[in-house]
Amino acid sequence: MRAYIASTAFYVPTDVVTNAELISRYGIDTTNEWIVQRTGIEQRHFAADGTGTSDIALPAAREAIERAGLVPDDIDLIIFATLTPEHAFPGSGCYLQAMLGIPGVPAMDIRNQCSGFLYGLATARSFVETGMYKNVLLVGGEKHSVGLDLSTAGRSVACLFGDGAGAVVVRSTDDPERGIHWMNLGADGRHADVLVQRVWNTRTRPFIKLNEDGDGIVPKADLWTHMDGKHVFKNAVEKMLLSIMGMCMENKIDPTELDLVVCHQANMRINEYVRDQLGLPAEKVPNNIQKYGNTTAATIPILLSELERDGRLKPGMKVALVGFGSGFTWGSAYLVW
Repeated sequence: MRAYIASTAFYVPTDVVTNAELISRYGIDTTNEWIVQRTGIEQRHFAADGTGTSDIALPAAREAIERAGLVPDDIDLIIFATLTPEHAFPGSGCYLQAMLGIPGVPAMDIRNQCSGFLYGLATARSFVETGMYKNVLLVGGEKHSVGLDLSTAGRSVACLFGDGAGAVVVRSTDDPERGIHWMNLGADGRHADVLVQRVWNTRTRPFIKLNEDGDGIVPKADLWTHMDGKHVFKNAVEKMLLSIMGMCMENKIDPTELDLVVCHQANMRINEYVRDQLGLPAEKVPNNIQKYGNTTAATIPILLSELERDGRLKPGMKVALVGFGSGFTWGSAYLVW
């Protein structure tokens, strides 16, 4: 018995924010050319005020369940990968469970940022292949827009991220060829502060600072994401390449035998570098970061869903998934679709 991805779906909010609108709407001193040259991003989607991460995930979750030929009551476990839950606790998975109307079904959040979907996929695979659960709903969902410093001071990070969600249903198959053949996960906490958002700090009491009146305040510098872009870039290409090459060695395949390499969508230049080092043509390493920006845990399932919808992802294809993110954490998977 092997786990496989039985269905894919995605949802992005309707508000499209182009690079030009980052300038006109928010007054950020930048240019479309500057953003495209450094990231490949042309636009992103922002959710409306009052919308939570689980609200964004709900349409994708419902569609993934329906595409798998199931109803919500068939789901045995919800895994929600996100770095932008509604609150510090509880997790977004519990809110999504309530929205789906399936009380009693276990729900867990995975907080591995850009690698979250791959960590979630490994978890779902384990539950399915041990026989503990039959139908696992795995969601990657984010609402980044409320956590971005949409000003000139924050432009190097603000231009990168968008809101969105992707969802898959993981089940078992008795087809000896199909499914998730191999996965690898990794982390190196020595680099944890290179890409970080310090909204609170449990090393201090109270963990959110108070002003003289005793009200909670978050220092502005701690509210926004901090990133050493060059350090992240260097480690991302290194770990993604090593992960894919290790995958190919373990499965005795050459990278050129892969039909698709689905990379986490953090930066077009990272993915192009990985593609070139693997010696693959552009059509085998597709990107959609130009449309959505970096939706962290949602990028891989959103791209999988788009590829399946437009016929570029077909049954029998050999597919590699690979991602890298804050922590540092990373992962890869080898699937036969």
